[in-house]
Amino acid sequence: MFTTWLDNNSWLWEIADQKILVDPWLVGALTFGNADWLFKGEKTQTVPLPNDIDFILLTQGLPDHAHPETLQALDKSIPVVGSPNAAKVVREFGFTDVTALDHGESTTRGGVTVKAIPGSPIGPTLLENGYLVTEQASGLKLFYEPHGYHPESLKQEAPVDVVLTPMLTLSLPLVGPVIRGVKSANELADWLQPQVMLPTTDAQETTYEGLLVSFLSASGGPAKVRDQFAAQDKAIQILEPAVGDRLELPLTPRSVPA
Repeated sequence: MFTTWLDNNSWLWEIADQKILVDPWLVGALTFGNADWLFKGEKTQTVPLPNDIDFILLTQGLPDHAHPETLQALDKSIPVVGSPNAAKVVREFGFTDVTALDHGESTTRGGVTVKAIPGSPIGPTLLENGYLVTEQASGLKLFYEPHGYHPESLKQEAPVDVVLTPMLTLSLPLVGPVIRGVKSANELADWLQPQVMLPTTDAQETTYEGLLVSFLSASGGPAKVRDQFAAQDKAIQILEPAVGDRLELPLTPRSVPA
């Protein structure tokens, strides 16, 4: 199993026979509703579009996960798996092979099964998706949710070998955490007993500006999570890849039920 971090929420996973492009923001700026004055993100380095993608996986329909300019640049024949909200967005961009997964639903692509898990709240009524991804041949499992939200029922999926979750907490005054970092990482470590954890959502090669950015406060991070794990004698590796590094995950296969 290989992962390549493409900065922010964006990943390329190689699992079994599938190359999976996750929440891609690779070209152009990021804004919400064209309100640059409120929030704008820009890449400091060019990220080439990956080749030979088997499918795109989207957790949310918001632009930082279903990024309009990136989606417009990708081949519209690439299959897409996403939340119902994300599926609606990509259909509007012309993608023709789209699978919408409600919570609890699964789809299988090649040697990989993807199961949708309740994820981030968007507004008062919408819960977007997290995903449990299983390599069928080995039984290895990966869990991903980019904002640090996950239901307690996720415990039933343990053990999960790889967890990608925020480790940096971002908060707004009066609102509280919009990204749950340290608390999320500790919960998932206890619930899922992973072999390996990787931080997501942070940025190495992106700059942000706008009014909203001035109100965000950050705390935690991988170093703090690693210290907490050491104090609790948790034998979980925390890996921090650089953007663009293709990383083979050091995993011990589990036995697959007959």
